[in-house]
Amino acid sequence: MTGSRTIVPRRLRLPDGRQVWCTRPAEALLMWREISSDGFYRRGVRQLRPGGVVLDIGANVGLVSVALAAENPGIRIIAAEPVPDTFECLRGNLEQHVPGGVAVRTAVAATAGTQQLTYYPDAPGNSGLYADRQADDALTRTFMRNGGMDDEQIDLLIEGLHEGQTIEVPVTTVSGLLRRHGVERVALLKVDVERAELDVLRGVEAADWARIDAVVAEVHDEQGRLAEFCGLLHAAGLSTETRQDPSLYGTELFEVYGDRS
Repeated sequence: MTGSRTIVPRRLRLPDGRQVWCTRPAEALLMWREISSDGFYRRGVRQLRPGGVVLDIGANVGLVSVALAAENPGIRIIAAEPVPDTFECLRGNLEQHVPGGVAVRTAVAATAGTQQLTYYPDAPGNSGLYADRQADDALTRTFMRNGGMDDEQIDLLIEGLHEGQTIEVPVTTVSGLLRRHGVERVALLKVDVERAELDVLRGVEAADWARIDAVVAEVHDEQGRLAEFCGLLHAAGLSTETRQDPSLYGTELFEVYGDRS
């Protein structure tokens, strides 16, 4: 690890009263509001049934897993997160709020091994294998402007936000997770991996696609990535829909939902 510093986990009370571990409370609250809005994550919640398996890829501190388990008692969640600081929060949140939830400290990509990841301590949700400080600053700037902030406020908040540390992380594939945890069928594959979305899909072996019922993902539409991502889902037999939250107008961030309906 280069340029590392210690981050102390903190307790955060969510709007519904539950307490969770996180490293950046303001970011965690933004994530919770996104999960709670009427987007594609909500559609994923509604289609789950007891006994269904969810793969939470790019779990961060596990707020999606917490929300899914709260509304769907009896589901099984396997959550993957590679960054040590956020993984410790994920593990604590699963232990407290997700009965039987399994936390796996790993990135998920096209092939297994190890890779270099850029970790942003002050913006952990933007960390990733393909982090781009200039692009991440620009995206955050547009998001803040859409929220009504003026440029002077934005300049103050964004300064140093995406100063990164390089860490080496273990990497597995979706198919590797299925084998390791004895998963026969995936009710929902959730993907939020900051520009590594295609890598995740490419790590699904051809024979395993028929075992995946639905996918919900955040996709960075750079260099045609959104069309390619949807094309891979179509090739696997899933129909797709895309949307962009109003708070993200003017950015390359889109949500994708695909299923076999």
